[in-house]
Amino acid sequence: MTVRRVLIGLPVIVLIFLLQSYFWVPTYEEQTRGNPKRLQEYVTASIGDAQLLNPILSSDSASSDINGLVFEGLLDYDENLNFRGRLSTHWEIFEEAYFYVNDLATVPVLGAADGEQVARMIKEAKRKFDQTTEPLSKTLANIETIEVLPAQQRKERLEEKTADGKTVNVVVHIEEPPRIKLTLRAVDQELFINLKAILGPTYFSSFHGDRFIRVEPGDFKYKKPKYAEAYLPEVEHNPIIVFHLRPGVKFHDGHQVDAEDVKFTFEAIMNPANVSPRLADYEPVKTVDVQDPFTVQIVYKRLYSPALGTWAMGILPEHLLNRKALGDEARRQGLDPDTMSIRQSSFNRHPVGCGPFRFREWKSDQYVLLDRSDDYWEGPPNYLKYAYRIVPDMLTQEMEFYAGTVDSYGVQPHQVHRLKDDPRYQSFSGLSFGYTYIGYNLRRPPFDDVRVRRALGMAIDVDGIIRYVLYGQGEEITGPFPKQTDFYNHEVKPLPYDPEAAVRLLAEAGWKRNKKGWLEKDGKRLEFTLITNQGNNIRKAILSIVQDSWRKIGVDVRTDLLEWAVFIQERVNKLDFDALILGWSMGIEPDLYQIWHSSQSGPYRLNFVGFNNSEADELIIKIRQEYNREQQIADCHRLHEIIAEAQPYTFLFVRKWTALLDKRIVIMERDPEGKARYRKITPTKTGSYTFFFNKWIKLPDEPVFEAEG
Repeated sequence: MTVRRVLIGLPVIVLIFLLQSYFWVPTYEEQTRGNPKRLQEYVTASIGDAQLLNPILSSDSASSDINGLVFEGLLDYDENLNFRGRLSTHWEIFEEAYFYVNDLATVPVLGAADGEQVARMIKEAKRKFDQTTEPLSKTLANIETIEVLPAQQRKERLEEKTADGKTVNVVVHIEEPPRIKLTLRAVDQELFINLKAILGPTYFSSFHGDRFIRVEPGDFKYKKPKYAEAYLPEVEHNPIIVFHLRPGVKFHDGHQVDAEDVKFTFEAIMNPANVSPRLADYEPVKTVDVQDPFTVQIVYKRLYSPALGTWAMGILPEHLLNRKALGDEARRQGLDPDTMSIRQSSFNRHPVGCGPFRFREWKSDQYVLLDRSDDYWEGPPNYLKYAYRIVPDMLTQEMEFYAGTVDSYGVQPHQVHRLKDDPRYQSFSGLSFGYTYIGYNLRRPPFDDVRVRRALGMAIDVDGIIRYVLYGQGEEITGPFPKQTDFYNHEVKPLPYDPEAAVRLLAEAGWKRNKKGWLEKDGKRLEFTLITNQGNNIRKAILSIVQDSWRKIGVDVRTDLLEWAVFIQERVNKLDFDALILGWSMGIEPDLYQIWHSSQSGPYRLNFVGFNNSEADELIIKIRQEYNREQQIADCHRLHEIIAEAQPYTFLFVRKWTALLDKRIVIMERDPEGKARYRKITPTKTGSYTFFFNKWIKLPDEPVFEAEG
């Protein structure tokens, strides 16, 4: 009866195919009876194939799923959202801060003071105020050493464009004055604010670095303030992380993982030839220095609060992707060794990492196969094999789950009430860390007019989509942060569903109905194409609903469903679209630089809609540099307001998710005597139920847990 209800309305050919699939697929019991190793194989299904199995290049969820098993980062979050070491056993975080001796400033008590006098004054204040809890005292107590760096000369060479577009080599001559270096036990974003109480309120702001700069040729001397800002900043925060790597960890080819691999991974991300979407996370890094084979020091250019979390990035094997290795591969492929980049390497289809699973095979649009790494540093996973199958049709996924040929199933909204309490399965549910949206290409008219974007949003009944498409398994969302975090601004109200007001707003923007009922401006119809990917029935339903809603107000909108790889590679990455339906899976940190900063709006970047707002840019940078959580939350709320007002997206909803697993899948651990003990799978604070995946195993029969008697 259940199968008949699911299949109603399908074309006859599809119906026959699915029924055949349903009947010929062996049940789980049939699979394991003749092949007990099926108990040690985990099979999952995805609607879309991976694109690049390289953590510094991939930006799709399918690739990320595989990369997370093949590669390993320096750290990650534990089940309680605290950082824990992975390739790194431990780390230290401290800061080196600098400011120039200001020969024009008047220091209280001293008057004009040289570097040694300023240093002595800070040391004396540190001795005097060390015992109190005043903000200045905390800052002073945090200072470990104070040094005076001597004046020095240096040159910076760069290229500039003349008014007629010619490239000119420019030399910036710098007569750098003495500088004070402070080594701090911990990062202190209030350092220079608090030091004003000692040095005077204008000591830092009255320093003008352009006095110490000479430019050749002189035609560019008007840029001295810009050069001073870059090369002689009045103050400088340099947070530092020192990672201590875990000895004995090896890549899957047997090569030792060391600090050179960490440095190489950073350099590969920063290399423009590789076009890494991760570049924005690492741009704040000033240097990565290998101190010994298992110690690496990362120095930051400025305050950057998400810094530590970025090193969860999977580490690449330098010996397989360095210049020599790429050159050898280029010659084998008949390519130019001088221009060969990691993005062109066959490594991206045959990855070598140091994670719990090693790559075995990838057959496009069919499957990716992994084998467990018996040498994994934390101990091998319980599963021997991992199969990531590409099954674009959700109904087929469902049937294969029932038959046991896939081990997990993401329940569709209309099935939640029927399946989440099914005694055959264990279920997990929660609010997603992310959202679904309609994104507009702001580079193209009519989407360059905020009134049009707002009107299009007002014509969509989002509440109706949640009720009838998601069966209530979702919540409306108004902005770019995960709804269950403090960074989401609940004061921002959703656009009202008001098609008549939408028509009036479009009329205000110059769009009037013609005799055929279509909106028209200057003789041109309001028409465009809305696209999304195949294999997602919810997005497909939204596509139809939105098209109908917009046509009702006079917008001639066409729709197109594209295969996932074509959708991402040819349309999204190349910015070739009018409007699209997509979703973001978000992280814990409130760093929106990659998705929303104007500098990230080029091809292969994540701000593919082309959002550009100067206040938003400033807030995004400020949020990245803010260590005070309350201020960070306030800044996020303001950023939420700005983006909601501009409506570069029509924010639709955040889904509630429900996932099913067979009850025979459990966490298995062994006691010191080697005896297996089982416990139930439980979600972490973020709702992730796969955190202990390496300890999962599927048993022949459902276990009886000790706690259950």
